[in-house]
Amino acid sequence: MTADAPPDKTDVAADTLPEKSTDAPPEAAPDQPVTASADDRDGAARTRWRARLRSAGRAAAPALLAYLAVRAVGLIILFISARRTGTDLSWLLTGRFDANWYQQIADRGYDPALQPAPDGGFRPTNLAFFPLYPALIAALTAISPLSSAVAGLLVSWLSALAAAAAMYAIGAHLRSRATGVLLAALWGVVPHAVVQSMAYSEQLFTALAAWTLYAVLRRQWLPAGALCLLTGLARPTANAVIAAVGLAALVAIVRRRDGWRPWVAAALAPLGYLGYLAWLAQHLGRPDAYFHLQREAWHITFDGGADTLRVMGEVLTGDSPLSFYMVTLVIVVAIALMLLLVLHRYPLPLVAYSLASVVFVFGAAGSYYGKGRYLMPVFTLLLPAAVGLAGARRRTQVVVLILLALVSGWYGAYLTLVWHRSP
Repeated sequence: MTADAPPDKTDVAADTLPEKSTDAPPEAAPDQPVTASADDRDGAARTRWRARLRSAGRAAAPALLAYLAVRAVGLIILFISARRTGTDLSWLLTGRFDANWYQQIADRGYDPALQPAPDGGFRPTNLAFFPLYPALIAALTAISPLSSAVAGLLVSWLSALAAAAAMYAIGAHLRSRATGVLLAALWGVVPHAVVQSMAYSEQLFTALAAWTLYAVLRRQWLPAGALCLLTGLARPTANAVIAAVGLAALVAIVRRRDGWRPWVAAALAPLGYLGYLAWLAQHLGRPDAYFHLQREAWHITFDGGADTLRVMGEVLTGDSPLSFYMVTLVIVVAIALMLLLVLHRYPLPLVAYSLASVVFVFGAAGSYYGKGRYLMPVFTLLLPAAVGLAGARRRTQVVVLILLALVSGWYGAYLTLVWHRSP
């Protein structure tokens, strides 16, 4: 946070000076403190902010470069694979699945109502997609000549960089700069990292979630509450971020820390999420509108993990697509990393966010193939791996990252060119 400007000194009143003859030669003005004007103070504050931003940018540069390098490997593999199959790369990144839904919202707005389907349910609707990402796409297309597809990709890529910067900040705050760099790089090579290069909303959500958690770790309650509010407008999994902020604020309140600020953060945190659910309830005319459309139009419910366990059993005992095997592996690894976070006593907000996210994804019934992508924003699970790798030799770090980048790039090509559903 920016330090307050130094207090003004009291001016010397004119009527306290001795009266001087007009015939006397001019005297040198006595030494007295000079009071800075409001413009001078504002200029000094802006200078300090610019200096801090430049310093933060220089510190985060290695993490951003490492992240860009591993993602470049993935994109190069995807480009070569797409070229060999005669597939347009831009279409793979901006023209399918969720990307189309978001562009539709940005161009034409939300559906006015649910549309009946022949099976007695409802057709899939764009009302299931939270509004912040398409709103940014619409804003960018309104002030530039960019199409909604290009604008969506630009927002996603910039968000991914913001997420990587936040991961560096968290890793450096908890352990070391090397941990921050490796945390950002490891996020760029998770199995479903190809989504980070697509016009999807996960990057924006991850950036907001990561900066929210960083603010909580620094006990910067007002930025944490405001960022969490925005996170609640990005994706439904924001309830995990809300839980982390709320729990951390509750601990601060019980311990009588930081005065009224934790109260404000706790009050702000759920407003975005609840606001969209309230608008949707009014839009569709029923209080459970969001959960109703998820169940009836998208066939997604929450059963506590029964469906996930059933599909995992089928994957382990029968023939399944490669994506199902990978999702199963991701879920098992995520649970193991979650246990490491608890055993190694990582800060409560990070554990709360990770645990709530894993429970949410594991407990959801339907779209088993998407669970790997749903877990991608839970970058906090990678902290034990980043800490461990930070203690290794540089050559070991490089070899591990190159190997993971190649595997992630190959699997990303499979998800976009072979797999017939959303990554």
